[in-house]
Amino acid sequence: MEKEKQIGTVTHWFDKIGVAVLKLTAPLKVGDTVKFRRGDDEFEETVSSMQIDHESVEKAKKGDDAAVKLSQEAKEGTQVLKV
Repeated sequence: MEKEKQIGTVTHWFDKIGVAVLKLTAPLKVGDTVKFRRGDDEFEETVSSMQIDHESVEKAKKGDDAAVKLSQEAKEGTQVLKV
């Protein structure tokens, strides 16, 4: 069993562009694999790009609101876990 650690929550979902805004409680960087879990629904995604205040960044720290592009919808309140 891989160790998973919650690193944040989805606070907003932009449907047209497929981007989720994450409120981070731990650092996150491009290349990390994260799992999105809401109830019984979950999917994994590798962070390919991330923005803070419309600026591309390689990493984000605890407390940041980071926008990440996703292949699937992640509704508000979805847990974000690092795997």
